[in-house]
Amino acid sequence: MRAMKMNYPISKTPLVLAALVTIALLLTLPAYAAAPGITGPTFKLTAQDAYISQPDGQMIYSWGYGCTGTPAGYAPAAIKNTFCNSMQVPGPTLIVTAGDSVSVTLTNKLPAAAGNTSILFPSFQVTGTGGVAGLLTQEAQPGGSVTYTFQASTVGTHAYYSGTQGDLQVEMGLYGAIIVLPAKIPSNCTNPAIATNLYTVSKPYKQEQDFRLAASAYDHATTCYDREYLFQFSEIDPNIHLQAEAQVAAANCTPDPQTHALPSTCSLQVPTEPYRPAYFMINGRSMPDDMDPNYAPEYPHQPYNGNPHMHPGEQVLLRIIGQGRWQHPFHEHGNHVRILARDGNLILSTTNPSDPNLAGPLLFTTTTTPGLAMDGIYYWTGRGLNWDPYGHHAAYTDSAGIFHPAQDPGCTPDANGYNSGSGAYGAINYYEWCADHNKPVESAPFGDVAGGGPVTLPDPNLFTNGAWYGGSPYLGPDATGRAVGPTGTTPPSGTIANPPGSEAGFAFMWHSHNEREITTNNAFPGGMMMMMLVDSREFVIDESN
Repeated sequence: MRAMKMNYPISKTPLVLAALVTIALLLTLPAYAAAPGITGPTFKLTAQDAYISQPDGQMIYSWGYGCTGTPAGYAPAAIKNTFCNSMQVPGPTLIVTAGDSVSVTLTNKLPAAAGNTSILFPSFQVTGTGGVAGLLTQEAQPGGSVTYTFQASTVGTHAYYSGTQGDLQVEMGLYGAIIVLPAKIPSNCTNPAIATNLYTVSKPYKQEQDFRLAASAYDHATTCYDREYLFQFSEIDPNIHLQAEAQVAAANCTPDPQTHALPSTCSLQVPTEPYRPAYFMINGRSMPDDMDPNYAPEYPHQPYNGNPHMHPGEQVLLRIIGQGRWQHPFHEHGNHVRILARDGNLILSTTNPSDPNLAGPLLFTTTTTPGLAMDGIYYWTGRGLNWDPYGHHAAYTDSAGIFHPAQDPGCTPDANGYNSGSGAYGAINYYEWCADHNKPVESAPFGDVAGGGPVTLPDPNLFTNGAWYGGSPYLGPDATGRAVGPTGTTPPSGTIANPPGSEAGFAFMWHSHNEREITTNNAFPGGMMMMMLVDSREFVIDESN
């Protein structure tokens, strides 16, 4: 059995019926996530201005880092239609490997009135050359450049951001992420006999591409993972951006023809207090824009999305950075998140120095402290639902009218109670919680499910229908049919968007626990909100564009 399969408590959504609302069945949506970025170790970046979009139709004047020309490469390689424009929010994710000698050259193409700019890499020992000395680091003057060099000495997820007038420049969008991959991958993370690696060997269901940057987050045997997502949390006070835009337009930045000096009127005096943000973003986008694909052409300056997707039992690595001024109490429904590290520092047991086990906390909310990065593992197996989410026990009629008798693939619990032995590897119900295998969902069924379950579902014709509900509490194809059986009525499903014979899964709402932060300019829903989509293993999760 693979390490790191810990028995996490289910997030505290106490009522099963409430869980059914949270775990609404979804339509077949594309999922384009992962942790996309550009590869180095040499990077050429610019700082420029442009407009970013919000779901309420507003175009927000912003500053951001971008690429000078075509970067050396993009990762993960499986993602297509990549681009790195000269300005984006957040800035390009820089992907390097431990031990690399990293060089980042920044050219300041911001409006001259914005003055100097720079980049801080707080996790590393940085040498700055060129430019002029600033308060915190070397700075690039308007039209000038500065180069930062450092060794990628600390594995993990890290922030980078402007070190010049941070209250304004970071607010305007000058921030990004750098991911340092381990130079050595633990062998258990790549050996299919003891890992849940879904990508290196064929499976009886379907083969999937590998969208990971590596097979482990750290050079540690318990940091293997199957999928990864990078989430950068920030906010925007539109008044600050409007004042910056107006002052840039009004500034006189014509240099003196003799001395070439800029006049004193070529400057900005933008107040950053009081601070009243109205837009709350994940990777530069707000809900529902954050669920559109990576590199979608309608977001030329916001290329990264926030739409996690998984199969039951997978280890999902969450790379989380607080990039704004506020803390954001972000809650991942469905399970707690086991924190592996903060700012690249693995959290290990201190009670026994020889104990190799990780000791990070389980977090109900991953509160994003400004400037802090953390890596954590999320997974979902169905444990805690108190019914069989696969509906193995139920006979059903599929969308073609063919009757399927009850089928049972079996569930042999390992030491922790999950179907994860060598015989289960590659099975549709790999990592099912065996205590609930064949357990019915309904105590007084509307359809064909035998009695004895924990709840009584309402008449499916009374359920709210829409893009996020298909009428069934089960995973996998024909879940609608398995919910009602050959004698039940058809729930309000079968639309073009959600045909009952296609894939169906669970959607867990992930959102800020600050209610105002799940609005866009005070309109709900919006802001810091997304969905974790959990699909049965029959469904291939394609994160390429």
